[in-house]
Amino acid sequence: MADTVLYEVSDGLATITLNRPEAMNAMNIETKVAFREAAQAAAADDSVRAILLTAAGDRAFCVGQDLKEHIGGLMAAREAGSGGGVMSTVQEHYNPIVRALTGTAKPVVAAVNGVAAGAGFGFALAADYRIVADTAAFNTSFAGVALTADSGISWTLPRVVGPSRAADLLLFPRSITAQEAYELGIANRIVPSAELAAEAVKVARGLAEGPTLAYAALKESLAYGLTHSLEETLEKEDELQTRAGSSEDHVIAVQAFVNKEKPKYLGR
Repeated sequence: MADTVLYEVSDGLATITLNRPEAMNAMNIETKVAFREAAQAAAADDSVRAILLTAAGDRAFCVGQDLKEHIGGLMAAREAGSGGGVMSTVQEHYNPIVRALTGTAKPVVAAVNGVAAGAGFGFALAADYRIVADTAAFNTSFAGVALTADSGISWTLPRVVGPSRAADLLLFPRSITAQEAYELGIANRIVPSAELAAEAVKVARGLAEGPTLAYAALKESLAYGLTHSLEETLEKEDELQTRAGSSEDHVIAVQAFVNKEKPKYLGR
């Protein structure tokens, strides 16, 4: 895996760190490939019980596509008469990354340390929980460079802020402060910039030590309820609750409650 993305697994927590701070963690090809491999590895590893997505530096979480690299490929493709070919990166890189992050049964935490723009915004929205530095900012950016949405943002953003507000943010790109992001529901928690790394690890570590199957069921239930009727959702809740109720972690939790102890979950 390239050093533009760092990957580490420790005690059930997989940490993926975007590591191009000098380029505001922009996505060049090397970084996209490494990010895809890391996200897929974390999703497939049975020893991983939670995923933390972070970024190096203090200026940016990820500003999306590396436009300096992109313009070279775009010009070469146009000269060769295949102008749209360069956009295959959406199918080859962005879509698999988002599928891995949103499709995993494990909770995903994004620690947004700075600007999250374009695909970077999309990657943050693909997480289940976003802890945001008070100096961070968000921008859809796509229309600003004559592009449409990618990285799943046309699916995730309306579900977070509502269709009308999503249309506004996509049609009229602008910088959204951390406080506004919190008010819109984009940020789950705001912390001082200096405390972001420690707080994100604390939250993600707590999830890695928690009832893994219950978290997976909660993720599945939330996703299901967004696209199904109440009656269908009630049936799904019954199915998932039966599954969770038969887990070892449920027995551990009830015993700990009765004994007034802190449960030590096994993740099964």
